[in-house]
Amino acid sequence: MRDNRPDTEIEEVIRVTMKMTDVPAPELNHKLKAALYQQEAILRKQPAMHILSLWCLPMVLNLITFSLLALFALITIENIYLSCFAAGICFYVGLAGILLTILGVKRTNIKDNITIRIEKRGVLA
Repeated sequence: MRDNRPDTEIEEVIRVTMKMTDVPAPELNHKLKAALYQQEAILRKQPAMHILSLWCLPMVLNLITFSLLALFALITIENIYLSCFAAGICFYVGLAGILLTILGVKRTNIKDNITIRIEKRGVLA
């Protein structure tokens, strides 16, 4: 059968451990708070997001594509006048793409719409 008598030694140890209040020294507490505040201030100074603007990507891809087409026309077309004419048209379309992109950026808010925002880890927002 079970012994219903309370074990006073175990109860005494439990009471003693519950009464323990380990309070750190005030200097240690202040040093830890100062270090924590410094780290928080450093993290707040860093930007919370890295912004990658992609507004020039269509312009660059257009320029690369039509430059390669102009080079391809110069290499493959045997008639020198026709190859220069085709390369000139490709060059013109590439410049028109640059001009249209610049005008589109100035007239609309394309920079805000075509951005990728990457949140940094561990940064306070």
